[in-house]
Amino acid sequence: MAFRVLLRMELVPGREAEFERAWLAGADVITGQPANLGQWLSRSEDEQGVYYIVSDWTDEARFREYELSDQHLEHRKKLHPYRVAGSMTTMTVLHSLAGAAR
Repeated sequence: MAFRVLLRMELVPGREAEFERAWLAGADVITGQPANLGQWLSRSEDEQGVYYIVSDWTDEARFREYELSDQHLEHRKKLHPYRVAGSMTTMTVLHSLAGAAR
């Protein structure tokens, strides 16, 4: 199964649209990684200025390899001006079930 990374980002008020454009402009840095299975950007409906980024990886070791790379540091620098606070949670996907609408 996949290794999943969940980022929670609190943004500088009023910079949400800029952040979304910057995220989209740099998204291929992540999705272009050989071990990346995909990523998603979501905006909280409950908390103003809070976004979640989910990315799935083939395994933890390959994610950690990317996390320590110069590419990752450069990518983070581009998003950092929009961020006030954030956190990262990692997990292993145990089961994946497709819904009826799929």
